[in-house]
Amino acid sequence: MRYNYRYRLKPPDELHERLAWTVDTCRQVYNHFLHRLNRVDGTSAYSEQKLLPDLKREWTDLQDVHSKVLQKVVQRLYDNLSTLKGRKDNGYRVGELRWKAPQEYRSIKYSQTGFKLNNTSGRPVLSLSKIGDVPMIYHREVPDDATIKEVVVKQEPTGEWFAVLGIETENDAAPKPENPEKCIGIDVGILKYAHDSDGTAVEG
Repeated sequence: MRYNYRYRLKPPDELHERLAWTVDTCRQVYNHFLHRLNRVDGTSAYSEQKLLPDLKREWTDLQDVHSKVLQKVVQRLYDNLSTLKGRKDNGYRVGELRWKAPQEYRSIKYSQTGFKLNNTSGRPVLSLSKIGDVPMIYHREVPDDATIKEVVVKQEPTGEWFAVLGIETENDAAPKPENPEKCIGIDVGILKYAHDSDGTAVEG
């Protein structure tokens, strides 16, 4: 089974700037390959990903971004293109893919490599290649039998950072209750401390 676990990240100022720089650099890479897509015939995600090593030699800043992250930028562009074509084939009026402004590109993805959950001096951190150890609020344990397949790091419009861990486990999701009608609901009130669904009231 595949699940997504979402965690709040608490990067200090230095790592906040590093994360923001990485996201914006990936945005520029996305726009670079969109430019090529509009001018070069017969491109594909695979053929464009093969250009990344040469691009790194010309655009030296890219050497500070994990290789898998850059590959996922190119894949993201062609996934968006596929979605656009699918909507057009289904009769929708669609335009063209547009360049991404900073507020429109807020996330990066690590796939298979470049990330690890660690415990540093008693605090949980998400170790990201080329970025560092980012403190996180580890409010939910990843199951022991689970494999983390990918990590998406995103900055919300509020400025807060989150990580979404895509995990895979052999276990099925927890079953639903067989008798949901036997569940009890509790409401915290103003005049009474609490009311349950059986009509019992608890004084404050």
